[in-house]
Amino acid sequence: MKEVKLNNGVMMPQIGYGVFQVSPQECERCVSDAIKVGYRMIDTAQAYMNEEGVGNAIQKSGVDRKEIFVVSKIWMTNYGYEKAKTSIDNSLRLMKTDYIDLMLLHQPFADYYGAYRAMEEAYKEGKLRAIGVSNFYADRFIDLANNFEVKPAVNQMETHVFCQQEDLQKYLKEFDTYLMAWGPLAEGKNNFFTNPILEQIGKKYGKSVAQTALKYLLQKDVIIIPKSTHIERMQQNLDLFDFELSKEDMEIISSLDEKHSLVIGSHQNPEVVKFFMSILK
Repeated sequence: MKEVKLNNGVMMPQIGYGVFQVSPQECERCVSDAIKVGYRMIDTAQAYMNEEGVGNAIQKSGVDRKEIFVVSKIWMTNYGYEKAKTSIDNSLRLMKTDYIDLMLLHQPFADYYGAYRAMEEAYKEGKLRAIGVSNFYADRFIDLANNFEVKPAVNQMETHVFCQQEDLQKYLKEFDTYLMAWGPLAEGKNNFFTNPILEQIGKKYGKSVAQTALKYLLQKDVIIIPKSTHIERMQQNLDLFDFELSKEDMEIISSLDEKHSLVIGSHQNPEVVKFFMSILK
């Protein structure tokens, strides 16, 4: 499994298994399957309501906890220093672990400054091995990164061949912050799985559309967390290290970039912001 070195020296697998929209009832089984086929990084969140299932699967896997990289995220309703501090301890309790490898702020709204302060403190206490953010566009990312001692190790964003986040990645590199892709398969939008360009390139390497698109992100130094509830597809999404896309093919795939969100819209759009504010009321 290929790893990347975060800006604090912690090593993190470049590909992991995401459990967004995996029900609490099904999560333990899915994570157990993912670990069986070779995943060593699991991405969850307080808002997914399945941290306990993740913890149960890891505990029962027989794999040493130190070999599994656990990512979670603090939800907006737990923002503010005191609430975030309590929520970190609650996540540790639910996942039956003494530490979380990477904790992120889930959204760039409400008192994320207080929440980041709580993460920074937990990091210094050893409860978190690395900290970062999610869904932070360049403006808010730059603001936050310049005002804390511990720089975000990761920014998790909607990233796929149709939304490649090239401009954002330039700013992240100034802080040695990795881009981590949620929705790396575009959640099937834009007829993703039948895209003729990805199909044609994939055939050259004996790979599927999904494998071709995921490999493109890996070669762009993006961390990815594809999700499937089927063990066969979990294995396929992991089978990315026996081929390399040519420079020409990389350039062709780069032309698919539409430079905007396909899933939830821009967090800089006032209507999207209003939607998140309604959650906080």
